Amino acid sequence: MTDLAFYTDLSNTTKVLLSLSIMLLAGFLMTRITKLLKLPNVSGYIIGGILIGPYCLKLVSKDMLEHMDFVSDIALSFIAFGVGKFFKKEVLKKAGSKVIIITIFEALMAMLLVTISMHFLFKLSWQFSLILGAIASATAPASTMMTIKQYKAKGEFVDVLLQVVALDDIVCLLAFSVATAIASTSNGSFKAMDIIKPIGFNLLSIGIGVILALILRVVLNPKRSKENRLILVIMALLSLCAICSILEVSPLLCCMIFSTVYVNITDDTYLFHQIDNFTPPVMLLFFVLSGMKLNMKTLLSVGIIGVSYFFIRIIGKYLGSYLGCLVTKEHKDIRYNLGLALIPQAGVAIGLSVLGQRLLPTDLGNLLSTIILASSVLYEFVGPTCAKASLFLSHSIEWEKKKRSTIEVIHEETKENLELLNKERQEEISNKNIPLENSHVLNRSLLRKKKYSFSYTNYSKK
Repeated sequence: MTDLAFYTDLSNTTKVLLSLSIMLLAGFLMTRITKLLKLPNVSGYIIGGILIGPYCLKLVSKDMLEHMDFVSDIALSFIAFGVGKFFKKEVLKKAGSKVIIITIFEALMAMLLVTISMHFLFKLSWQFSLILGAIASATAPASTMMTIKQYKAKGEFVDVLLQVVALDDIVCLLAFSVATAIASTSNGSFKAMDIIKPIGFNLLSIGIGVILALILRVVLNPKRSKENRLILVIMALLSLCAICSILEVSPLLCCMIFSTVYVNITDDTYLFHQIDNFTPPVMLLFFVLSGMKLNMKTLLSVGIIGVSYFFIRIIGKYLGSYLGCLVTKEHKDIRYNLGLALIPQAGVAIGLSVLGQRLLPTDLGNLLSTIILASSVLYEFVGPTCAKASLFLSHSIEWEKKKRSTIEVIHEETKENLELLNKERQEEISNKNIPLENSHVLNRSLLRKKKYSFSYTNYSKK
């Protein structure tokens, strides 16, 4: 595939700078459109990448894609670092075993259904099916959290949802580590060492992450300037990325543990705000780059496999969360609606697809990447809408709760007053010997005497 003519005479440095500027501009412009459609920015980034990529408008040279893998690793480390801040010991203690059980059910049910269906229905290899199934267990916290923040949702349902979404990534990463260990074998059979070795490397990287967190606690003292704090934490993240690259494991798990340990031993949340302000351009480049790798011809060939993955994962998430809530005896509002809020899938899943693509043959690797990227766009379209529906149906949105409580108060007070009115009516009838057929006249008289007035938003006795 040929590149645009003006790329031919440019130096490599100019190509890199021009490509980065085009990627940033494309991502920004597409978010202007997705904002009008009330869609998340991730969808705009991916669509922008597809449009400027070598399989569409070819505004970025194809050979540039082969030298930008480091962007994916850096972005994944930031994504994992951001997820780790939700694992405070107070939150974990409050969650208890219930949230862990629900998370295991919803994550592994999605993995199980996708793996079995891909292998038995579409006759795909176990290696491919396991990797795709492991990725299916991931849930994107960004879309769900954005929806919760937008509608100021609160309550027990929201607490459970946030904890499940955060814990979901740990289950996903562990499942992915096992799946990739099996997939890395050449003939499909595997020995104990095929699983123990990568798990051991993951544990080693986690240990290094814990040590770095302890060192960072000492280095980032209160006297350190905010600029130097940012420099040191980014240095630590890049170091972890390099170590994981040497060990050939995902940087997600060790970076998540790194941030989890740090936030629990320091309670320093300001550092995470600094990282959040630094990362948007990196996240944009990562998702645009992912979109640029999407081969449109492969997308058309995915067909029924991609459609099946889209729906089977949703069924797995909903069924798993329902069974988990049933086992833990959660309230019906949580049991029936939690699965709807677990549909979005983007950052972690796309990152894992990049790692999985490296382990599979070219054809299967492209198929894996295409399925995840295409479905991520669709999930980001329907995910926020489903999350919003779950918040309404679980009565977690403030005005909805206020409306319900107001109606309940009016109903209860109206019932009490009617009972009191009926009692006075019976006493008056008894004292005055009024015939029963004329009691409705007395009833109207008593109503005028009480002068009760009701409204939708408040109740007052005049």
